[in-house]
Amino acid sequence: MNFTLPKSERLHSEKLIKELFNEGSSFFLYPFKVILKTDSSRSEGNPMVLFSAPKKKLKKAHQRNLIKRRMREAYRLNKHILTGCPPINLGFIFVSEEIMEFKKIEQSICKILNRLKHEILHSNEENTSD
Repeated sequence: MNFTLPKSERLHSEKLIKELFNEGSSFFLYPFKVILKTDSSRSEGNPMVLFSAPKKKLKKAHQRNLIKRRMREAYRLNKHILTGCPPINLGFIFVSEEIMEFKKIEQSICKILNRLKHEILHSNEENTSD
């Protein structure tokens, strides 16, 4: 199992980020707002992810950086949950004003990834049965 998070799996293209925020669907699972969009430009591959901690909620840069490091680590350790899913672009936006421990962030990320896998597989079953 590959527990790395290379640049090819991080969302860094300005065009793709704009598409994600403009056309993507979202849901909220505390302490994250999750934005997702299927990526039609890729036929296969791992999801591309974006991590954000807004300045409005966390004023100090070291706090934002700490939260983003914890989010990346939690995703990196649990990204295997999304194996076998079609390529999607994901954005994780931290919405809490308090700095959370890694365990809580990891639990939330796991819940989000399980929910995404369930929804993606369920939508694929509906598309194949039509």
